[in-house]
Amino acid sequence: MERTIRTLCVACLVWLLTAGGAYGKVSPEEAERLKGDLTPTGAVRGGNAEGTIPEWTGGIQKCEEGRKEDEAYKNPFADDKILFTITAQNSEQYADKLTEGYKALFRRYPGTWKMQVYPTRRSAALPQRIYDAIYRNATRAELAQGGNGVLNAGEGIPFPIPKEGIEAIWNHLLRFRGESIYRVYGQLPVTASGAYTPVILEEKILFPYAQPGASIESVNNKGVYFFQTVLAPARLAGELLLVIDPIDQVREPRSAWTYNAGQRRVRRAPNIAYDNPGTASDGLRTSDQLDMFSGAPDRYNWTLVGRQEKYVAYNAYNLQAQGVKYADIIRPGHINPDLLRYELHRVWVVDARLKEGTSHIYARRTFYIDEDSWQVLAVDIYDARQQIWRVHEAHCIVLCELPFLGPVGEFSYDLQNGRYITVGLINETQTWKFNVKYDLADFTPDAMRRAGRR
Repeated sequence: MERTIRTLCVACLVWLLTAGGAYGKVSPEEAERLKGDLTPTGAVRGGNAEGTIPEWTGGIQKCEEGRKEDEAYKNPFADDKILFTITAQNSEQYADKLTEGYKALFRRYPGTWKMQVYPTRRSAALPQRIYDAIYRNATRAELAQGGNGVLNAGEGIPFPIPKEGIEAIWNHLLRFRGESIYRVYGQLPVTASGAYTPVILEEKILFPYAQPGASIESVNNKGVYFFQTVLAPARLAGELLLVIDPIDQVREPRSAWTYNAGQRRVRRAPNIAYDNPGTASDGLRTSDQLDMFSGAPDRYNWTLVGRQEKYVAYNAYNLQAQGVKYADIIRPGHINPDLLRYELHRVWVVDARLKEGTSHIYARRTFYIDEDSWQVLAVDIYDARQQIWRVHEAHCIVLCELPFLGPVGEFSYDLQNGRYITVGLINETQTWKFNVKYDLADFTPDAMRRAGRR
C-alpha cells in the first residue's frame, strides 16, 4: 500500500511538472505591469541605476521620410560616438558584462577581435496591434504538455512575464516579424583564410500566427510556411527547400521537401531539422540555428537564469549601409569589427542542456535574448566536452516598415577550425518586402515542381 501511494505521488509530481497549466498565464494584476513598470513586451521600462541603460520611450515607430523600398536603412544614430573599445588586453575590466562566447572570441583572436561600444539606444518597437495581443496573451497563454507547444495565444509573444526558460524560448519563436516576408540575401561560408563563395538565397515566408485575429487554434498549429530557392552559385542554383513548421512539433512533426535541379524531382526531407546541416552551409550551422534558434525545443532542458546586463550587438545600421560590400565585411576568423556596434542591454539569459536519451551535436547552448524584442542576440554553443565550440550572434536593426527588430546579419564562428558562416547579409541584394500576399498553395510540393520547371 505504501509503495502504491509513493508511486501515485511521483506520478502526480511528474504531471504537475509537465502539464500545460503548470506555467504560463499570469494574474490580471500582474499583467497590468505591462502598462506600468514594464513595457508592452515585458521589458523593464526604466533605465538602470548607473544611467548606462536608458528608459524605453517607444522605440522607432516608422521609417524616415522618403525612404524607398530596397534602399539601405538610414542610421538614425549616425552622430553617436564610440564610448570605448573592448580588446583582449582590457576585456577583464568588462568581464561581468561579456558573454562567455565573446570572452572566447577574445582568447581565440587576441590581435584582431574587438568590440566597439556605443551609447545604448532602446530602438525596438512593435505595432500597437501586437502590443494589444501580448497583453491578452499574458493572462491566457499556457504551455502545452511537456512545454513542446503553446495554448490560448495569438499574434504576439505568449509569455511577456516568463517564469520558465522554455517560455522565453517560445517568445523568441513566436515573436512578431510581420505577416509575411520576401527576401533575397547572401549566405557566406568563410574559410580560415577568409576565402568565400557567396550563396544567394531567395525566401518566401508566411507567418499564420501573426495574422490579425489569429490564434494557435485558428491556424491549426501551423507556425511558419517557408519556401527557399538557391539562386547562386551556378552549381547549386535551382535547389529548392519547402518547410511547413508546426508550432508543437512533437505533436505534429515538421514537414519538409527538397527539389534537386539536376534530378528534377521533389523528395520528402524528414531530416531537415535539429542538428542536420543547414542549406549550403558547409556544415557550419545546423538547421535549428536558422534565425538564431528555430524548430522544436524538445531535446533540451531550458533554465531561466534571469535578466542580466550584457554588451550585445544592436542597431547594426553600419553593417548594411549603402555601398558596404561583402569584401568590406569578411575577414579571416571573424567579420570586420570596425563595422559593428555593441551596446549595453538587459537580456534574458536561458541555459539549454541536452536531455538524457536525446542527441544533438550541441550539448549545451546559452541564449541571450533582448528584453525589448525577444530577439535572440547571442548564443554560446558548447560541445560534448562542455567547451565552447561556436559563438553565434545576430546584428539587428529596426525594420521600420512594420516595425520590428530583426537581423541584417547572423554570424556563427567555429572556434575550433577558424571558419565561420554569415547568414542574412542584404548588402549586395537589398531585398526585403513585408506583408506580401501569399496563398497556402504557394507552399506545396506542386508549387515546388512548377518552380523547378521554370
